[in-house]
Amino acid sequence: MKFLFLHGSTSIPGDVKPTYLAQHSHEVINPALPDDDFAEAVRIAQTEFDQHRPDVVVGSSRGGKFAMSINSRQPGLSFSAQLGRNMGLPRPSRKAP
Repeated sequence: MKFLFLHGSTSIPGDVKPTYLAQHSHEVINPALPDDDFAEAVRIAQTEFDQHRPDVVVGSSRGGKFAMSINSRQPGLSFSAQLGRNMGLPRPSRKAP
């Protein structure tokens, strides 16, 4: 599976979460995103999405804002960390299926 992983602030490409995905046989596109220029970070994310056509876009914390700002034209969107809670989304169930 191919992932576009958009990192949060103070994170860097190749950090723990994208490395974990790569170590489990997934292709991970993990661009460097500037902390101080939202529009540029969205442009970079959109360019990477358009070039690589990932199966899933993952937004980690602040990267979730970028994930929601690109035109992904697909349902595979995932958020990690606290972004969903900060946006008022329901908490996932912790019960085993």
